[in-house]
Amino acid sequence: MKNILSFLFQSVVCSALVMSAFSAQAEENRYIESWVTLPDRSALFQKQADRIYFNRGSNPGFAIIVDDRQTFQTMDGFGFALTWGSAVHLQAMSAEARAKILKECFGSDESSVGFSYIRLSLGACDLNSFVYSYDDLPEGETDFEMKKFDLGHDHDCVLPMLKEVLAINPNIKIMSSPWSAPTWMKTNGKVRGGSLKKECYDAYALYFVKYIQAMAKEGITIDAITIQNEPLNSNNTPSMVMTDLDQQLFIKRHLGPLFKKNGITTKIILFDHNCDRPDYPLSVLSDPDAAQYVNGSGFHHYGGDISALSLVHQARPDMDLYFTEQMVIERPGSQTIAIAQQVKRLIIDCPRNWSRNVLLWNLAADKNNDPHTDNGGCPICQGALTLEGDQVTRNLAYYVIAHASKLVPPGSVRIASTAPYDSTINITSDEERREVKRATVVEHSNVLPNVAFKTPDGKIVLIVANDSWISSGGRIQHKGQSANFRLPPGAVGTFVWPAE
Repeated sequence: MKNILSFLFQSVVCSALVMSAFSAQAEENRYIESWVTLPDRSALFQKQADRIYFNRGSNPGFAIIVDDRQTFQTMDGFGFALTWGSAVHLQAMSAEARAKILKECFGSDESSVGFSYIRLSLGACDLNSFVYSYDDLPEGETDFEMKKFDLGHDHDCVLPMLKEVLAINPNIKIMSSPWSAPTWMKTNGKVRGGSLKKECYDAYALYFVKYIQAMAKEGITIDAITIQNEPLNSNNTPSMVMTDLDQQLFIKRHLGPLFKKNGITTKIILFDHNCDRPDYPLSVLSDPDAAQYVNGSGFHHYGGDISALSLVHQARPDMDLYFTEQMVIERPGSQTIAIAQQVKRLIIDCPRNWSRNVLLWNLAADKNNDPHTDNGGCPICQGALTLEGDQVTRNLAYYVIAHASKLVPPGSVRIASTAPYDSTINITSDEERREVKRATVVEHSNVLPNVAFKTPDGKIVLIVANDSWISSGGRIQHKGQSANFRLPPGAVGTFVWPAE
């Protein structure tokens, strides 16, 4: 952590202080509120009745030191893909039941979890029951001027459900990603695989412009688009291969200039694929003629290590990073919830590696994980919600995102906090002269995985995942005060307190 040793030496006199929830003096101090999920499901993102108090005093051991003077990226939000399949199941609910679950998911009151970011498929994805684009034509026909462009089957369910979400949260951010161009633009003429014909680059750029303009006419602002979902995967139905050099050429000669010409301010996001290929976005960004139109790069985590995001940030700190997809599933009816590992991997590690958001896959499905396309659709993609008529089951992915989305609103800034492998200082008393303090540099801080944010309304939010099977808690230190917290093995806690 940046400047950790310097900060810790400055904090010697007023560090290492204990919790005392029962003393009169403690009542005058700042306190921490907490929301906890326990692995036995006895608490599922449940606000705890007991407050944790900051105090001044001595307390041995390592602490998660939160330093809001050190700031990193601003967060855009946490949420899910609203697929066509998700929208179908939501639309099938009664109006009353649907309004209730949408308010719970996207509202901002005490009973809501505040999902703040949505990803749409630009056309069909593999969680559709059938494939469509916005310019489907009979075989042999073309439409280079996009005269037949139409949002088509988005009107069936995606647009109505999205408008209901926007009525609850008009400021929710929306990212759209295509799984394939229309088949007449592709080298193989099929929905699965193939690549974009060179003579169709202008037409495909216009396709994006028409989409953004058509959504705007529906009252929907598309904040960002990715050029191609999983451009190195031709195994989905639909799918399309796009190499780094093809994406580079498409942006600099076609999409970027056309966005500029039409006054389109929607962000252009590269890659949208796994962490094992950070070379892909860096290759595209190596061309300044392409990079001038790009906002950043998107990643999934089905392969590679999440630290790839930091590698891209190190090379191009002028570009933003986004975490655009990850499937998180569990066995239906499980008596336990394996939340600590997923919160650590996604909610903690993604922002710690500079991502401005975390998007999971996907919002809703039925008990059979339907719908999905044949020959390349995903039969195991469980929704955050399992919907059977008006019956709602909240699954692992729901609670993973809830631990961040409710308490870390858009506009929050990631701040410094001690990581498990940060060097730290151990303060001890001299054996002969107990009043004398000794400081020893320790290689690893041995704290639990965590990430910290400062919200626009001046609160500190610390998310901690106990992915160990030994430790039962830890200590938080902020501005010379500290407090102990208990967090059983396998549990997750979100801790909130005033910054001042």
